[in-house]
Parts: sequence; C-alpha cells; structure tokens
Amino acid sequence: MTEPESTELDESVREAVERSRSGAPAVGSVVRDRFSSDEVFQRIVAAADEEITSGARELFFSALAAGFAITITFLLYVSMKASTGGDPVLSAMLYPLGFIYIIIGGYQLYTENTLPPVALTLERLASIPALLRNWVVVLAGNLFGGTLGAAALAFGGVLSPEAANAALELAQKGVETPWWSLFFKAAFAGLIVAGVVWVTFAARDTISRLVVVYLAFLAVPLGGLFHVVVSYTEMVYLVMNGQLAFLVGLTEFVVPVLLGNTFGGVVLVTVVNYFQTTENRLESARFEGAKRQLSVREWVLGGLAGRSYVPLIETEEGTEDHPDSYRVVVPIANPRTESHVVELACALAKSKEDAIVDIVHVVQVPSRVSQRYGAAQNQRIIAHSNEQLEDARERAAGYDIEARTSTVVSHRSFEEIFTVARRKDADLVVMGWSNDRIWAGGRAERTMSELTSRLPCDFLVLNDRNYDTSRLLLPTVDSAHSALSAEVAKSLHSTVGSEVTLLHVVDGPDDRERGEAFLSDWATEHGLQDAARIVDDSGDIERAIADRADSHSMVLMGATERGLLTRLLTDSLHLDVVNDTDHAVLLVERATDRSLRQRLFGR
Repeated sequence: MTEPESTELDESVREAVERSRSGAPAVGSVVRDRFSSDEVFQRIVAAADEEITSGARELFFSALAAGFAITITFLLYVSMKASTGGDPVLSAMLYPLGFIYIIIGGYQLYTENTLPPVALTLERLASIPALLRNWVVVLAGNLFGGTLGAAALAFGGVLSPEAANAALELAQKGVETPWWSLFFKAAFAGLIVAGVVWVTFAARDTISRLVVVYLAFLAVPLGGLFHVVVSYTEMVYLVMNGQLAFLVGLTEFVVPVLLGNTFGGVVLVTVVNYFQTTENRLESARFEGAKRQLSVREWVLGGLAGRSYVPLIETEEGTEDHPDSYRVVVPIANPRTESHVVELACALAKSKEDAIVDIVHVVQVPSRVSQRYGAAQNQRIIAHSNEQLEDARERAAGYDIEARTSTVVSHRSFEEIFTVARRKDADLVVMGWSNDRIWAGGRAERTMSELTSRLPCDFLVLNDRNYDTSRLLLPTVDSAHSALSAEVAKSLHSTVGSEVTLLHVVDGPDDRERGEAFLSDWATEHGLQDAARIVDDSGDIERAIADRADSHSMVLMGATERGLLTRLLTDSLHLDVVNDTDHAVLLVERATDRSLRQRLFGR
C-alpha cells in the first residue's frame, strides 16, 4: 500500500472510530487521547462563531458576572494572606477559584476572551471592528462587575480587619510597581490566560480543564504577575477606601496591565498558535472553509464596508457583474410556503430593464450548535436547500427574468437580510411576514432599531393571506413611503394588470375639495392618472382603510407609518387593517437618510 493510501485509510478509520455512536473502537484501533493542533484551532473557531455573533446585552451581562466572580479571587487571596501570616504559597492556594468559576461556567472574561475572536479575525471571517466591539463590551462588563465586587468588599463588612489591611497592602504594592514592569508582568499573565484557553479546548473532559485552569492561574500570584480585572478590582477597592485617586490608579496601574495582558494574549499565544496550524485548519471548522472570507476592505472597516462577519454557509458570493442592473433580493425562510413572495418580486422586477432577482434561502441555526456540524451535514443542508429552492426557480422562470438562488446559514437570520442586501447592492428587498416566520426571533449583533433605522435599500414586507394582486388599495400622503407604494402599484399594473384605487383621508367635509385636488395632482405626479380615486373626510385613516379593504384584494401600507420594520419586529404595529383583514397586505418602507437627531430620538 502506498503512503498516501495508508494515510487516507488511517484518517477514515480514525474518523469512523471517533464518530461512532457507541464510542467503541473497531478491533485493533486505538482512540486518540488528544486533538491535533488543527482540530484545536477548529474547535476555537467554532466557539468564536458563537462569541462574535452574541448580542451586546448577552456579552455584557456574562462579562459582568465574570467581573463580579473575580471578587472571589481577590477575597480569598487577601483572606488567606491574612490568616497564613503572608505565606506566599499558602496565600495563593485559593486564588484560582474565581477563574475556575468563570472558565468552567462559560462566562466572558476579557483575557480569556482574546483568543477565540482573534482566531476568527485572523482568518478574515470576522472584521477588526467586530473584534474590537467584542473586546469593548466584555471589558466594560468585567470592569463594572469588578466595581460592584470592590464596593461589596469595601462597604459590606465582608473582610476581617486583618484581611482588609492585607487588601490595602496588596493594592498599594501593585500601584507602586513601575509602569514597564507592570506591562511585562501582565504580558506573561496574558500568555498564561490565553494559553489556558488553547489547552482547555484541547482537553476532552472537565477534570482535565479544571486541573489546567487551577495550575495556570496559581502561577499568576506565585509569579507576582497581574491580571487586568483583578488589578482593577484592587485599584477600585483602594479608591473606595480613600487611599488613591481613581485617575492615577487607572493610568498608572490598570492601563499598563490591560496593555500587557492584551499583548501577551494576542501576540505571544494567538498568533503563534495560529501559525503553527496548517493551511487546512478551517477544513472542518466552518461550513465553507477559508474561501468564505471577508474582503480586505470589509475586514478592516467591518459594517462600514459591508459584512462584519461571514455566515456559516453562503453558497453565492456578492456578484460584481451587471453593476447597473436593478437588483431585487428575496430572503425566504421556507421556500415551500413563501412562493407568493417570489411571485411578487418577479412581477416587480419584470417592469424594470435588466433586472436581477436574488432569491436567498436564509436558514437559522441555534447559536450553540456550530461545533456539531461537519462536512457531511453541510452538504445535506445545501442539498436540502437546493431541493426546496427548485419551486422558486420554476416560478421565476415563468417571468422571463434573470433569477439566482443561494443559501445562507447563520445564527442571525434577520440581520443576514441586511447583510445580503448590502453585499448584493440591492435596490429592493421583498420579504414575507406572518406569525410562523423566523425573522422576529432572528439573532443580530446590533439592536433591531439600529438595523431598521438605516435601511440599505427599499423594503416591501408581504403578509400574503389570500394573495391576490388584481385589485390594489393604495392610501396616499405626501411622503417617500407613499411614493414607493405608487411605484409598486404602477409596476403591478403594467406586469399583471392590477386595478389601482387611490385613497386619501382628510380631516373633515370642509377639506374634501382640497383632498380631491391633492389626489389628482398626486396621481399625475406618480403616473397613476387612470387609477380610481377616493377621498374620505372622516379624519380616521385606519378606519377609512379598513372600511375599503374588503372590496380590494391587497392593501399597500406605508403611507401612514414610519419605521414599519421596527414596529413589526417589536410587535408594536397595532393596525387592525394589518392584523385582522383576510386580504393580503403589503407594507412599504423607503430607505431614507435620517438626521442624527432622528436616529437618536426617533423623530
């Protein structure tokens, strides 16, 4: 047997052994007791997928818990120091307990958090701004938790008088250490902490992780090293006891420790461990491996230049061809039940010259399952998605337009809609909405209001109950959203022969003549001169729409609401005509530039 054949056979046997249901090896086979460096790196990338896509609130409160847990380390260290007469070895015996809680418990600690996100960033699967955002949120949570812990120790009567004096001496000793000495001592501590992360991902059981964490963090006090969250807690304790000015402690103690920890964690461990792995390190870590990377511009600028994170699967790149084409993106969660969304998008694209419809199947996976996915599962997901998309391709083919299909698998289903729209330079997004859609539960890095307040393009959201475009009711006001509704109505009239009725509501009978003049001018301006016109003088917009909805097959909304997507996501779009009508409703929102005041205060 040749060498390559032997290697391939060994790999296949090993994989079969390790993935067998019972875990028992085949006759004559040996189960390996450790992961290779590539496999460790793959496990770290899988964990980084989860961390980099966590919401700011989730990260912050996990980090806050970790920062408060560090108080346990500080408490036990000074208590043991007081009770053992300052013996350096005995005093440090319980020092690692807070770190054990944090790492075994899965909380977010700044130094422990440096390795997984950096590994993802080095692979250009996450942007540098995404990494920095992760660090800032985690560090803020750690420091806030440390502040609460220091306050509890300073004012809660937790420490004995002897332990309180030991705490003051310990903190004062750190403050008096020279700046560069702090930096290099902290760099070694950062090396230890980030190294612990690598080793714990290489371990196969909790006991091994427990031993590694204990021994590694025992080295911090024994070596006279400094950890930024512990140092910050010590510094705040000193400040609360009136022994130190906060700014002095921050600049002369905490900052050099922070920089040293970061340097040690990132440079001395992450980069070294990264470059000791092979070029195939991502082969089974993520769905599509290294070829699914951010561009250099996206990597450096993050969301400012497009994506900040590469989803687990994205079967089609953002295409650069046909730059002048009118692009319609159709994100769908279930291709078998959202055929009407595809039909609507194709009908609208049909009215444009050189239009392209991108039908994107967005598959949401739980945030904690990425480590269980392998190459075979990837292919099953893609194959199943392609099978489901066949009906969408057939429907698009009937409109004689260029239609493309792709699949995206991500933890953040809703945010991926915006990412895909920006990447494909979309002019219009057409999506469906109902109670069984996954969008409302989708995961996002940013708040929903932030996403929806700066739309990358125009949005149409279809609630397709009894889908029928034959008779359209279009409420009108003088707004950008109403103008978009007019464009949609005009396109459907030209492609599928829709009859259009314009509705304008005024405050009372005295305003009817003014309303009729407005509606006549508005219809002419938007190319709907032949549309039927209704002026309602009740002054109640919602009731006027509801009264006439039953005699029409679809209502185009958008003329009376701003921020429809935000209201949908927060379940605050309380319009009876949207929620109770048996007919299709199309919600329309035009991408408009909002001032800083509008973005901050919503008006």
